[in-house]
Order: sequence, then C-alpha cells, then structure tokens
Amino acid sequence: MEQRQRHARVQSWPVRVYYHHTDAGGVVYHGTYLDFFEAARIELLRALGFDLAELAEKRAAIFIVYGMHVSYRKPARLNDALEVTAEVARLGRVRIEFAQRVLRGGEPIVSATVEAACVHPRTFRPVPLPEELRERLGSIA
Repeated sequence: MEQRQRHARVQSWPVRVYYHHTDAGGVVYHGTYLDFFEAARIELLRALGFDLAELAEKRAAIFIVYGMHVSYRKPARLNDALEVTAEVARLGRVRIEFAQRVLRGGEPIVSATVEAACVHPRTFRPVPLPEELRERLGSIA
C-alpha cells in the first residue's frame, strides 16, 4: 500500500490485516505490530528522502532498536484496515525516540515508544546521525 502523510510531524502508513498477520485466535499476533511499526518508521525516513540501504552504504550509518514499550489496548482482526503512525518524539545526537500508534477507524488500539540508535554497520558502535537526516528530522520533531 502507498504511504500517506497526515501532517508534517506524523507519517501515516495504511495496512490491511491479512491471514498471515493473525494467530490461532484469529487476531493480529502481538509481534506483528512490531513489523508494522518498523515499516512506518522506514516510510517516515523515505518521506524525508532517505533510504536505509544508502545510509548504510554511503554514510556508514544504520539504526538499531535498543528499547521499546508497547501497550496493547484492543485486538485487530483479519481484514481490518489499520493506520500505523510514526512520529519523532525526541531527537539526540545519536538517538531517536519515536512515538507510534496503530489506529483502526481513528481509534488507537496499540501504541509504542521506540528508542533507536545510529551505529556503524560493521562495528555497531554509536555514530552521530548524518547531519542532513538530523536536520530534516529536527524540522518535524
């Protein structure tokens, strides 16, 4: 599905729940929401003009998730149309904190705080965010 942006600060990514997203109970498996959140973060970076493979190759910068808190409020089910959002909540020299939500019909059903750090792709040591990325993220944070 194509990405869309609600406003400058929040990237919105539509998702349809398919059978492979669900567990034996017919609801979205709890770990699947993490995939949805990651896709929305990637789409946020893409909307700002950044490609993760290019950041790794040309700028020696990748992102790792080092912390996450997820709150599950209501289940999503097969065929539900969901909206997954990603917003920069805090921006540091090396770290980014994202506020994320899964909405169904505008109602939040899952929310998360995701903490990511920028590291070198070979050493996994922290490196500063590429300046251009930091500037663009800062303009929406």
